[in-house]
Amino acid sequence: MIVAAIAAASIGQVFDGALLIVIFATSGAIEALVTQRTADSVTNLLSLAPEQATRLTRNITGDDLEVIDTAELRIGDLIPVRPGERIGGDGVVMEGISEVDQAAMTGESVPVRRTPGQDVLFGTVNGTGSLTVRITSPASESVVARMVSLVAEASETKSTRALFVEQVEQRYSLGVVIAALIVFALPLALREDFRDSLLRAITFMIVASPCAVVLSTMPPLLAAIANAARHGILIKSATVMESMGRTQLVAFDKTGTLTEGAPVVTKVTPAADRSTEDVLTLAAAVEQHSEHPLGGAVVRAARANVIPTTGFRALPGRGVEGVIEGQLVRVIQASDEHEDTIGTVVEVFVDEHLAGTITLEDALRPDATATVARTGAITSHPVHLLTGDNRRTAADIASRTGITEVHSRLLPTEKAATVRRLEDDGIQVLLVGDGVNDAPALASATVGIAMGRHGSDLALETADAVVIRDDLSTIPSAIELSRTAHRFIVANLIIAGTFIAVLVFWDLIATLPLPLAVAGHEGSTVIVGLNGLRLLRARAWR
Repeated sequence: MIVAAIAAASIGQVFDGALLIVIFATSGAIEALVTQRTADSVTNLLSLAPEQATRLTRNITGDDLEVIDTAELRIGDLIPVRPGERIGGDGVVMEGISEVDQAAMTGESVPVRRTPGQDVLFGTVNGTGSLTVRITSPASESVVARMVSLVAEASETKSTRALFVEQVEQRYSLGVVIAALIVFALPLALREDFRDSLLRAITFMIVASPCAVVLSTMPPLLAAIANAARHGILIKSATVMESMGRTQLVAFDKTGTLTEGAPVVTKVTPAADRSTEDVLTLAAAVEQHSEHPLGGAVVRAARANVIPTTGFRALPGRGVEGVIEGQLVRVIQASDEHEDTIGTVVEVFVDEHLAGTITLEDALRPDATATVARTGAITSHPVHLLTGDNRRTAADIASRTGITEVHSRLLPTEKAATVRRLEDDGIQVLLVGDGVNDAPALASATVGIAMGRHGSDLALETADAVVIRDDLSTIPSAIELSRTAHRFIVANLIIAGTFIAVLVFWDLIATLPLPLAVAGHEGSTVIVGLNGLRLLRARAWR
């Protein structure tokens, strides 16, 4: 544009050259505003977080209150939250009952009731009651911080389509320069006026430049990423957002994904020489070091003090083991002998001798059935269930959620192999999981989504997206948002291509005024940018 402005001024079109610079600068400012709005929509969440919090320290002489920066809060700290205050960190309510306004974080239109044992989020607003909250993650690892960090990383990536457009743009730009030289030289060779030939070439170079085409792809994707983050699902890159819309099949893990991930012990069957308490105590001693929800349920059921264990080792997809008073204790998933049992059965072995079995059941998430139905309706293949549980339990969950394709008793490698087999058949799979055993399958799928609240660190690291508040309904919404972004990109490319074609044709067969050429070119750039920005609106999320 600078070259075109200088060339216009050199042939006496000083006003047109100056106007070109003004319009170009104005367009650039609007483009920058469009891009910044996408980032601001999420980073502005940081302004919701309070800078200070009151830390409560309890001792034998009474309670001490200390006002500190929220960045100094550590896991386990207690903070009192008075009515109307913002909560200073992600945590769990220890005392009090209140309603918390989470609209800015989760999009919930009304405050939600919070009682002891329930989670609260950094930056949300306490209602009329007083709460005492125990911090569960430092400020740098809060939901807000993770949202800002992941969206910032996603904003720095480019989608496959954007990279393709940029590659084409490099060759196209060279072609425009060569074509502009021809547009200038050919009429000149036919004895047309030099000034008219140069002005036509300048105009051609302006209207044929692909600025609007280049801007057609990233704003819709980045706006969609920001909108999804506001509703609790973090997309790690523009490529992932683009890929989600091409999902043909969605597969769910069971425990911690379709279910609450907080199973309870329903039955303990000891061996002849053991008691129920003995079996639970041995299992809990080993499971206290496990990250799996089943292990936590066993520990909770034991109730009494858990005895120490050495030599703990996880057996991926099978269970855990450890040494207790010189004896090797293994807690592993039961064999096919328990296929008729609804729930998950684990066997407790002491030095390879069966000490007993423990049966656990897990509650189905309230939104699981509706999410499966909606997901199946928007994809071309039925929803699949991939689980390590026995066939009876898997069939029970499948029947309650409406899933028809069930794969049970899968080891982690078998889950990944099942996903790869579907991918090899040309089916683009989106897998939803939460545990260490899901990580290989998450990596194998076209898109892997981890349940963020209780998901393992490995699953969160491996996944392409994270459901930050474990709301399953965000998954089909994100797929539909990705498809909407794709439609916006196509519309943008059509708009940009139409403007270029019309203006180039006008310039070649008639006289296109330079100011109108600049207005048309820059106007198309602004239009596609603003069109992409529409995906930031709340109603774009369904």
